Amino acid sequence: MHEELENFERNHVRDLVEPPPNRRSIGTKWVFKNKRGWDGCEEQSEIGSPGFSSKEGIDYEETFAPVARLEAIRILLAFAASKGFKPQQMDVKSLTRTEEEVYVRQPPGFESAKFPDRVYNLRKALYGPKQAPRAWYARLKSFTLKSGFVMGSVDKTLFSLSCGGDTTIVRIYVDDIIFGGSSHALVSSFAERMSGEFEMSLMGELQFFLGPQIKQGPEGTFVHQAKYTRDILKKFDMGDSKPMTTPMSTNTALDADEDGEAVDRRNFEG
Repeated sequence: MHEELENFERNHVRDLVEPPPNRRSIGTKWVFKNKRGWDGCEEQSEIGSPGFSSKEGIDYEETFAPVARLEAIRILLAFAASKGFKPQQMDVKSLTRTEEEVYVRQPPGFESAKFPDRVYNLRKALYGPKQAPRAWYARLKSFTLKSGFVMGSVDKTLFSLSCGGDTTIVRIYVDDIIFGGSSHALVSSFAERMSGEFEMSLMGELQFFLGPQIKQGPEGTFVHQAKYTRDILKKFDMGDSKPMTTPMSTNTALDADEDGEAVDRRNFEG
């Protein structure tokens, strides 16, 4: 929690001000979550504001921000496997500037002892407000285009950079970024530029994204949901159940269908 607040101070996210007249302040809350990375489970805390308390036309105007579809992620993985490179993943820590004036109450447990009744005027968007994804996408889009990347004409979450015979590809899903390329130097350069511009967490090779797990190896790239399956089994107290090759009892006696047509089981096309 202290690390998150220190991040706010470094990035000048907010100003402590007197509550403005005729403007309501949005509440804040702490959100704790575990994120899967290359080294296992990483715990993070974030301070956010409940988006449901914001009112359209008062607290925000536009909220739409493009996000990558799961099918697009699968296509990217197939392309990377065919070109022989392994996509990496990074997660943004810093926040981006918001266009509207937003006032939020002080975080629970961290109120100013000197000015407990003051509120924060946000310079940058917190997690939670409905305009936060749009503000972040606009900031990241501007940065990637200035860095020489070309945005996809159909998919606005896809950015590519060609240099000689090498290509670097970047795909955005809100604050999660997948990137990779045929040149290690280009990929490392992109990661360094991103870390220099934003507060980023480099998470190594892509392993978890939007639920599915990704296993990348010399034999190919595999997308599976082993963790989801284990969680479902655990939820219904079936974690110790014996695995079966077929979801049917081998001792079940089947009766012949006297009215059915005879089938030649050697004819697989029948």
